Amino acid sequence: MLHQFFEYGFRVGKFGCFQKGGRLAGARRWWVGGLLASGLLLGPARSRAAEGARPNILVILADDMGVGDVSTLNPRSAWQTPHLDRLAREGMTFTDAHSSSAVCTPTRYTLLTGRYSWRSRMKRGVLQGYSSSLIEPGRLTLPGFLRAQGYATAMFGKWHLGLDFAKSGSRAEDVDYLKPFGGGPTAHGFDRFFGISASLDMPPYVWLRGDRVTSPPAGEVLDSPAPKLWRAGPIGGDFKMEEVQPRLIEETVAYLGERAAARDGRPFFVYLALAAPHTPTLPTKAFAGKTPTLYGDFVLQIDADVGKLLATLEKTGLAKNTLVIFTSDNGFAPAADIPPHRDFGHDPSAGMRGVKSDAFEGGHHVPFIARWPGVTPVGGRCPDVIGQLDLFATFAELLGAPVPGNMAEDSSSMLALLRGQPLPATRRPALVHHSAEGEFAIREGSWKLILCPGSGGWSSPTAAPSQWLKTEATDLSTLPPFQLYNLSADPGEKNNLAAQHPEVLQRLGQRMRGYIERGRSMPGPAAVNAPGPWPQTAWMNQFSP
Repeated sequence: MLHQFFEYGFRVGKFGCFQKGGRLAGARRWWVGGLLASGLLLGPARSRAAEGARPNILVILADDMGVGDVSTLNPRSAWQTPHLDRLAREGMTFTDAHSSSAVCTPTRYTLLTGRYSWRSRMKRGVLQGYSSSLIEPGRLTLPGFLRAQGYATAMFGKWHLGLDFAKSGSRAEDVDYLKPFGGGPTAHGFDRFFGISASLDMPPYVWLRGDRVTSPPAGEVLDSPAPKLWRAGPIGGDFKMEEVQPRLIEETVAYLGERAAARDGRPFFVYLALAAPHTPTLPTKAFAGKTPTLYGDFVLQIDADVGKLLATLEKTGLAKNTLVIFTSDNGFAPAADIPPHRDFGHDPSAGMRGVKSDAFEGGHHVPFIARWPGVTPVGGRCPDVIGQLDLFATFAELLGAPVPGNMAEDSSSMLALLRGQPLPATRRPALVHHSAEGEFAIREGSWKLILCPGSGGWSSPTAAPSQWLKTEATDLSTLPPFQLYNLSADPGEKNNLAAQHPEVLQRLGQRMRGYIERGRSMPGPAAVNAPGPWPQTAWMNQFSP
């Protein structure tokens, strides 16, 4: 059977998702792959033991953190992120990972449902702090699925998926803070929740625990300019914006300790949705001045907080059976002030075009690091295209639990990649991106088709000027209607190949149309998208099904 191990090892080496620094070459590649497959590198007992038990799962979602802000992903970074770099050394870094959207709310919907957010009523933009619940009643969420498999589920941080507040009047802000709210995390699969309703620059500024506000508003805060940016609104008596990041870490650390001491035998799923480094940019005094920019200071605080969480896992004995994933909801936000970064040679998008909001790579290409001791290859770097929406199907395959056919319609398992193995043939062939303005892009291999003439967001070219980027409006009718890029040869998305490759344009356009019309991108029964305006789908008429 040894020849079978090495035949498999050749395939592992060929697809290259385990080796540090990229792909290995020639004979060395299949030899190391054969050793890995036969258990001689990871050790068969250790590997089987790690996968035999249901792992705890900790997903950390940063808010508006660019892929170039993690030093292991950006050699030219103006600062170092030692704890995230350590996580990468001990686990696997996915170098072509994507959020489903270039803005906050849609990404969170997709991550928790395994369904593209544009299938919901939200076709563009984001929710506000007073918005009603976006996740449909009866829709199975990732925490709900895991809870049904015996997991204890908890969320800490920024919800930003709408809440059904009790009202004292007819306006959105007429909230009765003394009554419980519906539609929040505990209504969608989480046993426990502590956090905030939306972004930290959106009122109301109150702490939420379970389905209640901890302290009703005791006053009003005034607007603040960027980078310490927030909107005017009511603030709770126990709420201080500078304390939000430390408090979320404190609550998460306490919960991990609680689960370590529990004797109920339940693994846990923790979703830590940070409100940072999104504005307001408020690093604590311990980190102020540590980097050339205020934003960089905030990033270092996040990195140190990841270190606290890793130390807690080790101290409590949870580390060896916990899958830790660190990622971000979209790219760097220009509200954090780009000119100072340019002055110090720091590029939060790591050479990619665009920023948060855009269909360009800088809008949705995000850091994604996973550590699962005994399973993820140590120091691995995987170049395969993945999306955060794949977590649902991945955890389902991990647990051997089927997902109902009418749920998680767009999630495709990446469990093989976490194990350092090649993807199966059933893997989804293409990944969809979505911009702040609701514009679509679709990625297949090295090809990326943007189904609009501009950025789809705030970067130039755009129909509306951006106060953050100091860009002027562009007449998009003067530009080609579609953009086709070969990212292998052109990672900066500078050379539009739509005219040179009409066959690729048609193939990807037809696939995108099919994904919309079938209500799903993965095999299964046709599904129905929520009704709503589709202003960005006039292009569909140019691609026959």
